[in-house]
Amino acid sequence: MKIRNVAIIAHVDHGKTTLVDALLRQSKTVLGRELAGTDLIMDSNELERERGITIFSKNAAIVWGDVKINIIDTPGHADFGGEVERVLKMADGCLLLVDAKEGPMPQTRFVLKKALEMGHRIIVVINKVDMPDVRPGFVLDKTFDLFVELGANDKTLNFPILYASAKHGKAGPAPELEKMTDITPLFEAIVKYIPSPESSEEKPLQFLATNITFDSFKGRIAIGRIYNGRMKAGQKVTHINRAGEMKEKQVVSLMTFFGLSRVEVKEVSAGDIVAVSGIPDINIGETIADLEHPDALPLLNIEEPTVKMVFMVNDSPFAGREGEFSTSRQIQERLYRELETDMALRVENNDAGSWTISGRGELHLAILIERIRREGYEFQVSRPQVIDKIIGGRTCTPYERVYIEVPEEHSGIVIQAMGGRKGELVEMRRLENIVHMEFIIPTRCLFGYRSEFLTSTRGFGIINTEFHKYKPDPGNWKERDRGSLVAYETGLTCMYGLVGVQDRGMLFVKPGVEVYEGQVVGQNTRQEDMRVNVCKEKHLSNMRSKGEGGIEQFNKYREMDLEDALEYISDDELVEVTPRNVRIRKVLLSEKAQKRKLKGLPEV
Repeated sequence: MKIRNVAIIAHVDHGKTTLVDALLRQSKTVLGRELAGTDLIMDSNELERERGITIFSKNAAIVWGDVKINIIDTPGHADFGGEVERVLKMADGCLLLVDAKEGPMPQTRFVLKKALEMGHRIIVVINKVDMPDVRPGFVLDKTFDLFVELGANDKTLNFPILYASAKHGKAGPAPELEKMTDITPLFEAIVKYIPSPESSEEKPLQFLATNITFDSFKGRIAIGRIYNGRMKAGQKVTHINRAGEMKEKQVVSLMTFFGLSRVEVKEVSAGDIVAVSGIPDINIGETIADLEHPDALPLLNIEEPTVKMVFMVNDSPFAGREGEFSTSRQIQERLYRELETDMALRVENNDAGSWTISGRGELHLAILIERIRREGYEFQVSRPQVIDKIIGGRTCTPYERVYIEVPEEHSGIVIQAMGGRKGELVEMRRLENIVHMEFIIPTRCLFGYRSEFLTSTRGFGIINTEFHKYKPDPGNWKERDRGSLVAYETGLTCMYGLVGVQDRGMLFVKPGVEVYEGQVVGQNTRQEDMRVNVCKEKHLSNMRSKGEGGIEQFNKYREMDLEDALEYISDDELVEVTPRNVRIRKVLLSEKAQKRKLKGLPEV
């Protein structure tokens, strides 16, 4: 059977998942009973559905005539660059999906850039032509400009163009919906323009592992592409690890993709994407080669981490009450297990019960923390820090390229905020009522800006970032300009106590919540921290006080989620993460211990 390996690139909400649904259904692919009546088949992870972004790459396979089309779903965010770079290795071409009204958006830029660097053939699909106010001509021009900007060659710039309505399951060479019948033109374009895999069945076996999953029966499963040769179930092979060491192994089971399922087969030839079990210690980027002629494929090069934070065993007064897994052994095992599937992550052991975790960005690490806490783990993390480097004898810090799109009336406050964070405006253009801006800004200055950005643009702004380069550290970093309101004692928050301190700043807790001494319960309006008694109750007496019966107004509090907490904390604070709650606390809980530290005295 002929094979085509295709990756799908699209910005959030441009219809990628809906298009894949249409391809699967119109190819008469058999779906499992649990998926037969669902939408968003590819975004199956709970976090992906909540956030509306693709985090994990996934595979599906469609048979069209005598051609098997392997579809690879790609994350669009630069923080998941490790995932993007390795899954694009499996593809020979890409579908670039663009909204017929909005045009190419920043989130597609990162993945498209990687695809062009690998020399993949691109098919442009202008989607949602059935929507009102579409402008396919304008969108096509902007897409062409993006290709030129990313350095595409003449052959790549001559890309095929299709128009589609994924919602209606239709595509065609012209933007008129009434002239379209079904999704067939898209299948035909894939077969015509995406090249067959460049591989040979006659050469010795070469398989590159690009993803790792687990099965309770089969154990560790490596997913990847066979570049040369043939692989059989039960075959003796050579496993070549990242250090170049070779060990003889046996393929226990061999599976290929059909629809969204893995189907066991006896033999698979070069060019196809398969799942292999039987090699218990295989990792991403390693090669399975012929037993007699072992030849390793090039290792996958992943961009280095730029942000780090410290994970610790939870030692708060509420430790062990809400999490199923809270010991250092359990947390360490989980972190090292993540290394097996996330190439962009680094884990370094510190003192007992402490680990330094490095990743590609603040979002990358926040997603990791959120996933682990939902699995029942309880721990605490420090403030994110950038990873500086010494280059040419000078300390250099990472910089990000930030792409921002906001309505024109909000552009001024964004420029002012980015300028205050050492951001340099390198490009600005206006399309209708939307202003597109591009900044170069130190990574550490972006910490804490996402929530401020959403507030200042009233939720209408779009912000995307990608790593730019390391530049000399300018120093003179601005710290948080307001202190915290810290709980004075352990207890249950009361309306009387909260109303008494709410004029001091913004509260993070509501009445009837358990807090402990040293927990951050709000943000002070002043620069210093302040201890407040939010558990204070109104003492009852038989004396009527002046103003009795007056209505006490409790202002709206700010509910801090995980990302808000990570953005808020300073160096002397931690985020306590449990399956039920996210709390902010001081490193030193008691006021006495904090004062001794400020005076330089030893802890008692």
